[in-house]
Amino acid sequence: MSSGQSGGKGGTAKSGGKPAGARDMRVKVKKAGKLKHSSQLWLERQLNDPYVKRAREMGYRSRAAFKLEEMDDRYKFLKSGQRLIDLGCAPGGWCQIAAKRIGLEQGKGHIVGIDLLAVDPIPGVDLIQLDFMADEAPALLTERLGGRADGVMSDMAANTTGHKKTDHLKIIALAEAAVEFAHSILAPGGFFLAKLFQGGDSAELLTMLKRDFTTVRNVKPAASRADSSELYVLATGYRRAAREQQAERPES
Repeated sequence: MSSGQSGGKGGTAKSGGKPAGARDMRVKVKKAGKLKHSSQLWLERQLNDPYVKRAREMGYRSRAAFKLEEMDDRYKFLKSGQRLIDLGCAPGGWCQIAAKRIGLEQGKGHIVGIDLLAVDPIPGVDLIQLDFMADEAPALLTERLGGRADGVMSDMAANTTGHKKTDHLKIIALAEAAVEFAHSILAPGGFFLAKLFQGGDSAELLTMLKRDFTTVRNVKPAASRADSSELYVLATGYRRAAREQQAERPES
C-alpha cells in the first residue's frame, strides 16, 4: 500500500504522510498474550481483505473461491455436467464454485475432492480426507469418480519454510504429481489447473503441459494478493489420451 502524499490538495500533511483530518479505516489488531508479530500481521491482513469480507457475505468457504470464479469467467473451462477432481480442496471454496457451475445441485456432473485436512460437507461433493501424496490416493480418487475426468484442479500448497528456492521446489513437486495423476484420469479435451509460484524452474513442467495440451496459459487472478508470487497454470484441450488411443488401434 502506498503512503499518503504530503502537500495534498485541501490540507497539509501530518507526520506519517496522511493529510490533516484523514482517518485510517484499516482494522488494527492489538497484540495480546503470546500472539506472534507475524500472526498479528496475518490477522490484520485478513480483517482488512475485501475478498475475505465478500467471501463471508456470499457464504464461500474462502477467498480462493473468487480466484476460480475469475479464471472461469475469463476462460470458460467449467461446463455443465463435468466430472471433476479437486486436489487440496480444503476448506472447499473451489468445490463450491465448481459445483454451481457444473450444475451439481441439479444432479449434473460429479466432483471428488481430497485434502489432508477435514472439509465440512458440501452438498453433492464426494470428499476424501487423505494426503494426495499417499500411495493409495490416486486409485481411491479414480474409484470414487467412477470414470474419466473432464478436469483436474489443484490448489495444493506445501507448508512454507521461508527459504524461497526450497518452497518453490516443493510447490513444483506437488504440481508435477498432480500432472502425473491427471494423465491417468483425464478424458480427451479435458483441462488441468494448478497453483505455481512466479520465478524458479517451472520450465520443464510447462514443456510437458504444452506437449500434452493444446493451450497452456499462466494466469494471475485479481483475487490473488498483490504481494504474492502465486500464479496458476491453466492447460486446456488434453490430447495425450487421444494420441495414445489412436496408437493402440490395430492397423486395418
